[in-house]
Amino acid sequence: MTIFIYIILALVMCVLPAGVVWLCNRSKVLGKLGPIMVLYAVGMVFGNIPPLVPYLKPLQDVIPNVMVPLAIPMMLFGCSFSSREAGLQLKIVVSGFLSVCLAVTVGYVMFGYNVNEGAQVGGIITGMYTGGTLNAAALQAIFRIKSETFILINSYDIIISFLYFVFLFSFGIKMFRRLYGEQGVRQSDDVVALQGGESSSYGRLLTREGFVQMCRIVGVTLVIVALSAAATLLFDDAWFMVVFILMLTTLGVAVSFVKRVREMDLSYDLGMYLIYIFSFAIATMADFSSLDLKAGVNQLAFMSVAVFVSLLIHAVFCRTMRVDADSMMISSVAFINSPPFVPMAAVAMRNKRAIVTGLGAGIVGYALGNHLGVLMAELLSHI
Repeated sequence: MTIFIYIILALVMCVLPAGVVWLCNRSKVLGKLGPIMVLYAVGMVFGNIPPLVPYLKPLQDVIPNVMVPLAIPMMLFGCSFSSREAGLQLKIVVSGFLSVCLAVTVGYVMFGYNVNEGAQVGGIITGMYTGGTLNAAALQAIFRIKSETFILINSYDIIISFLYFVFLFSFGIKMFRRLYGEQGVRQSDDVVALQGGESSSYGRLLTREGFVQMCRIVGVTLVIVALSAAATLLFDDAWFMVVFILMLTTLGVAVSFVKRVREMDLSYDLGMYLIYIFSFAIATMADFSSLDLKAGVNQLAFMSVAVFVSLLIHAVFCRTMRVDADSMMISSVAFINSPPFVPMAAVAMRNKRAIVTGLGAGIVGYALGNHLGVLMAELLSHI
């Protein structure tokens, strides 16, 4: 009976996004929100239905970790790349790291003093908002803070991240493009062409030609995932995620130069659907019952300042360095939410080209986030 429930819930997680995409194509209100925001809202409600909570946990551990490695190469197959990426990466990494450090310092001065183990919490969220939860877990082990404090950090992070996505995906993208003097993404092969409706693209997957192409896409992707996983065996376990994401990105980019792969024009749509499944699964992890907003108001405020002030500072720095709006936003997502969320942001921005930029920034964050977190904790302890 338990296995049957798991199978039903897994099918719901995989099929429900198709229904949401269909609704978004037929409702002006939902269409403006976009599938990702709708899936986030539905997922948060779905994940807090008491009878389902015990059965969702195993799926929450598996589905996001499967969807992202498959989606990243698929979404890179049809991209084109330019030689300006190296200089751009340097600018956004410097800007992103400085922005998080300044925002964490401001948050600590305003609220962190009233948080238990505030300096260590500041170090952890510095690592979290330059690399991701992986860095946060490593820093928690380094600082040996109370497990209750770390649980609160992760619980509040889900709420803050949701609000961050609501802001960015609902009107932040248009706002930043307008402020940067960019009214939209240039129409080219690097833009996700959804003007005809997403349902038309997914409809092709149900045809014989689409099915054959989908099998080829999945085949190439599985080879890339296998090679990337094999490469991680040469390194220490602590470097698993860094090496794995780096190899997925590198091989995905390399294969995109093969004409037959680049001509598989359904690869982005297929990868995008996997990101929809990922978005829904991630949203179900929000556990409202574990939140104690009254007792942890200072910690929540501390983390909120770190996220939103860092976005503001990052936007100012990038504008000064003449970095385009999309690169600024997707690198912010990579730093604050980690590389697995980059394809989701690219879908919201309808910009394929931004994927590599975001993944590159996120990989650097993975690699250096722990070091930066330790330095920030030491700095905050002397303020």
